[in-house]
Amino acid sequence: MAGRKALFVGINKFANYPQFALNGCVNDARDMAALYKDLLGFTSSEMSSLTDAQATKANIMARLAAMVADARAGKLDYLVFSLSSHGTQMNDTSGDEPDGKDEAFVPYDIAEKDGSWDAAHIICDDELHDLFAQLPANVLLEVYLDTCHSGSGLRGAEFGLHAPRPRFVAPPDHEFDDKPARMRGFTLDAALPDAGKKKKEKKKKSASASKAAVLGAHHLLWTGCKANQTSADAFFSGRYNGAFTYYLVKVMRDTQNKLSRKAVISEMRKQMKSSFAQSPQLEGNATNRSQAIAY
Repeated sequence: MAGRKALFVGINKFANYPQFALNGCVNDARDMAALYKDLLGFTSSEMSSLTDAQATKANIMARLAAMVADARAGKLDYLVFSLSSHGTQMNDTSGDEPDGKDEAFVPYDIAEKDGSWDAAHIICDDELHDLFAQLPANVLLEVYLDTCHSGSGLRGAEFGLHAPRPRFVAPPDHEFDDKPARMRGFTLDAALPDAGKKKKEKKKKSASASKAAVLGAHHLLWTGCKANQTSADAFFSGRYNGAFTYYLVKVMRDTQNKLSRKAVISEMRKQMKSSFAQSPQLEGNATNRSQAIAY
């Protein structure tokens, strides 16, 4: 059996944008690391974390690239990546987005260039897609994203002074319309084969609607919300967390990891429904979804 490796990222502060500050992301990274240590038996050498100033784009991508390289070399067969930060959008340069916008994730060093996000300081979903596409077919990939993927606003319960805020920042060059943004997702949409325009458009529409096309047979994507929702940075019993991460950890610890992934996400939705207008999502094949998180 090969090995396993996990990277947990949480970013509350952003070098060039103090107004983007969040409260619960570093706690998310710490709580995810503790969860994997306590319930899944990960050792310190199998886990690493990047928080705040450590979590630049270069550092995050370098750690992930090293994990993928080890998996390709046969040294790893289970990779875990969690990211708690803001989500945003950027101009699509590959032509695969109907609305002309790629979904993106905000590192500590996010910056602008010529009125748009600087590609050197933002993590695009296409970059993650291309990186994880290199994984061997037998490698299990588990990704947790406690970020937003659209700017439709937070529609949740009121929490007084500790009102939750959405983990989303609007791109500098984009005005939102009333159409929900679509999370292209690096595990969800496989590349389309070369074909006639009509066939290609039909296939893209089908893949988008069903989200059934999975790049890797053993890739699992957990997200804090649907594409037209936002993930909350919220206050729980004296400390901040992302709502998604808080309830994931809670359900996992309460049940001692005896539930399938599908049952975990279902229980999370039940517990979050009364307070948060976000519905966590789990994508992956049916076999992996029917199993508990395990290695």
